[in-house]
Amino acid sequence: MYAIIETGSKQYKVEKNDTIEVERLELGKAKEVKLDKVLFISDAKDATMGNPYIKGAHVLCDILGEKRAKKVISFKYRRRHASSKKKIGHRQGYVMLKVKEIVTG
Repeated sequence: MYAIIETGSKQYKVEKNDTIEVERLELGKAKEVKLDKVLFISDAKDATMGNPYIKGAHVLCDILGEKRAKKVISFKYRRRHASSKKKIGHRQGYVMLKVKEIVTG
């Protein structure tokens, strides 16, 4: 059985015991999270598609921790303008989740 979920404006295909990295969520001190934007669920017999989401369906995940991606450097430069240099760095924050259970609607 697998499901396609949406979080952080991205879609992920998940199965039980998968580990995924999603964009940072506002979780506080929680140990697990319930992702309820389920777009599609498929098992051996049939498939269910939402419009846009499946009512009552959700995916339970354990929170493994947070991490940050490698730094991405953005350098903007205009030639022949001495004061026109700009260097900006960005590190995206991620939350690592382990899928514990997929609940159908």
